[in-house]
Parts: sequence; C-alpha cells; structure tokens
Amino acid sequence: MEAMTQAKPLPELSRQFVSHFGEMGSRWGINRTVGQIYALLFISSEPLNADQIAETLEFSRSNVSMGLKELQAWRLVQLRHQPGDRREYFQAPEDVWEIFKRLAEERRRREIEPTQSMLRAAMMEEASSDEERYAQQRMRDMHELIDKLMSWFDDVQRLSPETAMQLMGMGSAVTRLLDLKDKITGRGKSAPEA
Repeated sequence: MEAMTQAKPLPELSRQFVSHFGEMGSRWGINRTVGQIYALLFISSEPLNADQIAETLEFSRSNVSMGLKELQAWRLVQLRHQPGDRREYFQAPEDVWEIFKRLAEERRRREIEPTQSMLRAAMMEEASSDEERYAQQRMRDMHELIDKLMSWFDDVQRLSPETAMQLMGMGSAVTRLLDLKDKITGRGKSAPEA
C-alpha cells in the first residue's frame, strides 16, 4: 500500500512566489494554474506527485493533471519514480539555463517558426499593387530580423551556461566595445555611406 504523504503548507515567501508566477504566467500566455504548478515544482527541494501539488495549491486533481501534461509537453518538468511507490512524481530541472533554453526552444517551435513560414510564403507571392509591394517589403524586413535573431539564438544555445552568463553579465560593455570597433573601422553613424 502506498503511503499518503501530507502536503506541508507553503511558507509565506514561497506562497508569494507561486502566486506571482501564476499572475505572470497568464501574461506570458499560459494558464495561471500551470504557472503556479510550475513555480511550486521549481522551488520544491523534492519531486512532488499530483496529489501533493493539488493539496498544497488547493487545486482539483484534474486541473493538476492537465497542468502537468502541459508542462510535460513544454519539457519543463521531469518525471520521477520513487521505489515502492507507483505514483508519478515531478520536478523542474535544476539548471535554470536549461529551463530557459527549453522555454525558448518551445516558444520558437510554437510561435516563431510558423510566423517565419507564413512570411516566406507571403514573400513568394506575386504582388499586384504598390500597396502589396510595400507590405511585402515590410514582411521581408521582419523575416530578415527574425532570421538574424534565430541565428543569434542558435549561437547562444551552443554556449556553455558559464559562457552565456558571462556574456549576459557584460551588458553594456559589449555595446561600448562594438561602438569602439565602429569608430576604429570607420563604420560609425557619422561615417558617410558608400
């Protein structure tokens, strides 16, 4: 017989984090419940099963199950098994860089790639008016920007977490370095166009 573990009430700081993450989740386009489940798993020192999550957050078991399925589809939770217990336990990946990468990859797959496909198809259409030619040029500009961002994203994805953190820590130093390079090479804003 599986032992029923009693969920502990959340300390105030954890409760605030879980509540805030639910609020932010709804702004990021995910269900509030899913955001709160993820926040609980993120701060939990041990994997939790669906009953523990439901009890802690005072959600219905069915809402927790649906939320966990969504988090699994996003690859944001890992399934764990405990010896002698048939229930499934879940936990968030430990490495925050890995979490960021998974979120970014999924958003890219679900949102960016369909937009790129639509833009490519629209650019291949024959424009029949000046308005359409103008619209196509705007779409081409958008496609080019997205393409460059995705190239940069691919490069960042290949970095080790340590290198990525160093790069992010450099902040405005990178901009100053690029400005200096432009001044040295004459590619600055004041340089005449060829």
